[in-house]
This record gives sequence, C-alpha cells and structure tokens, in this order.
Amino acid sequence: MQQGSNANRQVGAVFGIPLYVDPSWFLILALVTFANGVSWQQLYPNWLTGTAWIVGFVMALLLFVSVLLHELGHSLVARSQGIKVNSITLFLFGGIASIDEEAKTPEHAFQVAIAGPAVSISIFLFLSLCGEFAAAESPARVLLQSLGEINLVLALFNLIPGLPLDGGQILKALVWKITGNRLQGVRWAARVGQALGWFAVIVGLAFTFLLGQVSGIWVTMLGWFGLRNAYNYEQFTQLQEALIQLQAQDAMTRDFRVVDAEKSLSQFADRYLLDTMRRSAYFAASEGRYRGIVDIDGLNTIERSQWEVQPIQSVVRSLQQIPTVRQDTPITEVIELLESEQLPLITVLSPADAVAGVIDRGDTVKALAKKLNLPISDEDIRRIKDEGSYPSTLQLPAIARSVMADMMVPEPTPETSSH
Repeated sequence: MQQGSNANRQVGAVFGIPLYVDPSWFLILALVTFANGVSWQQLYPNWLTGTAWIVGFVMALLLFVSVLLHELGHSLVARSQGIKVNSITLFLFGGIASIDEEAKTPEHAFQVAIAGPAVSISIFLFLSLCGEFAAAESPARVLLQSLGEINLVLALFNLIPGLPLDGGQILKALVWKITGNRLQGVRWAARVGQALGWFAVIVGLAFTFLLGQVSGIWVTMLGWFGLRNAYNYEQFTQLQEALIQLQAQDAMTRDFRVVDAEKSLSQFADRYLLDTMRRSAYFAASEGRYRGIVDIDGLNTIERSQWEVQPIQSVVRSLQQIPTVRQDTPITEVIELLESEQLPLITVLSPADAVAGVIDRGDTVKALAKKLNLPISDEDIRRIKDEGSYPSTLQLPAIARSVMADMMVPEPTPETSSH
C-alpha cells in the first residue's frame, strides 16, 4: 500500500527512509508466533521441544521483513522518479509508504504501484526455490515454504483493484491513462475500494454471526480499514477538485484598515494599536493611492520621542516590496506562497494595482469549507488565523502542491498520444 502519515515510534531507517512501527504491529507478532507455534507443534511432533515456537517467532520477524521489502519496492521506485518518501510504517494490516506527492504520469504511477507486489512475488519464487533444497518436514523447509506462501498471498491481496490497495493504485493509473484525468482515476479506484470494503464487512459479519466463524472478525476489520481509507481517498480528490476551481478573489477578505500615510506614528498607535484586541493589516494611502503596508514591527526601530514627528509613511513597505497576488491567482498558488515564505497573510491586488483584499490561512480554509459544505466552525477559522497554521488533519499545503504538479504536467495531444 502507499500514502499515509504516522506518529509512531521510529525504529531506524532503510536507505535513508525513516522506519516506524505502530504498536498494533506487535499484536500481529504475537498472533503469528502463537498460531504457528501451536500448529507446527501438532503437525511436526518429531521436532525438538520448543522448536515450533522458535520457528513461529522467526516466521513473525521475517513477515516483518517481507512487508518492509514490499513497501521498499514502492518507495525506491518513487524515489527514482524524484519523489520524496517521508517514511515507512508497519502496522496491524501491513505497511504504508508515506509518499510526498503523486507520480507525474500514469506510467510512473503504475510503476510505483506494481513495484510492491512484484517484490512480494519475487520473494515467493526465491523462497520456494530455496525450500526445495531443504530436507522434507525440516524447520528450514517449513519456514521457507510458509513464508513464501505468505508473500504470494500478500502480493495477490494487494492486487485487488480498489484503493487503498496497490491494485487500486494500478486501476487509478489505467483510468488516468485512458481518460487523461488523474482525479478521475482516483475517483474510480476509490469507489471500487468502497464497494469491496462494504462487501468484506458484510461477508465478515455474516461469517461471524451466522456461521460462528471467529475469522470473520478479521475480514470485517480488513473491510472497515479499506472502506475508511477509500473514503479518505475520495475526500482527498474532492479537496483537489475544489482547489482547482478556487481563486484568490474567492477567499480574500476586506479585513484590513486604510490609514493616512501622512499621519504621525503616535496618532496611528493611539488610534489603532492600543485599543485593538486583534490587530488587522494596515495599508497606508495618500493622494488617493495605496503606498504600501504598515510594518508594525518597524515602529520598534524608531525612537519613541520621534513618533510625534515621524509619519506613518516612514514604516511603510511598498506594494512592490511585499508578497502579492492577483484576484485571479489560483488558490493553490496562494497556499504555496503562504507556506514557502511562512507569511501571516498575502495582499491581493486588483487589475488597477489597488489593494482588493487580504488572505490568510483561515480565509483559504473558510473558502474551501464553503465550496464543499464542510462543517468548519467560525471558532476553528479564528484558531487557524491566530495560530497561523493549518490543522494537521487538513493537509492543504501538500494537496495544493499535488494540484500544482498536476497542472504543470502537459496533457498529451491527439497526435502524440496515438504513437
């Protein structure tokens, strides 16, 4: 599987990629050790006492290695395409490679997706071959063949064509190739993933309550995990589509004040700074023209005794000196500029180079929430404005970068796509 984020315990790094282990993985370690120990102890009574449990534990550890190699397959192919891999996390249902951005083309996306199953199938073939050279019913042969079979199951399971599985990523790449639209590919693969997730949940519950099979609980959990992640992919796509449609003028506000550039600093401070709970942006104007934004921190560079005689103009940064965008600038560029320059807000200019509005992080979230009818309260918007950062659950900077990357990749023309 691909994508994801984590806040788990780091246990090292492989090829420079941080490796994390979720506490839920230790449940798998215990279950695999116990299940294999009990089973092999009964199947191979001629083994020395305790051998079945030792081999079961080694099996569990090598399963850890197998999943890691599967995710490394995705990660190293992605890195060869210039994509940053943030981490690999092993957890209850397998592993997740956290990849920083989407592949640039459907061909590249296919290569990243197929790499994991290809590694697992290669491990299966290698271990099956090695097992043929070990003595029949020996611990080595049982271990090699069992681990090989698990890698085959891992590959085949991940090839199921629904997100978040690798097969879903492959389906996304194929639809992307056919339609020329990556988001369309994600939508199709996510909906197939949702259907498969519901199917697994229903089948698992039926096995559990109608047939009394405890294994049905595991199927239900897998289905619920897939269902939840498929919905996350679809929501992610909806966010991307909304960002494509929004411009700076859709998010900007008039939450700023215009002050006379000729007034003294003392008058400015007394009127606007002392009695204001939350400071606004202040733009200085004179003779009917905007002169720039008032640099509040610049007041500290001027002696207090000079405030009575120094005009506001003395601490103004011109519009040419500050980050600005136009009203028709895509909101993705606004978000990227806010983050890359670590700006509290950005000034929006009209076609006549007048100040049309300002945008901060809270404004971008509010515009997005309005577009998608998301339940984000005014209190949440105020918190984002005050903290100057996006919520960790709403990864707008990463989403904006992926949208911008998509828009930078030229679509194939009919002439080139036919060759």
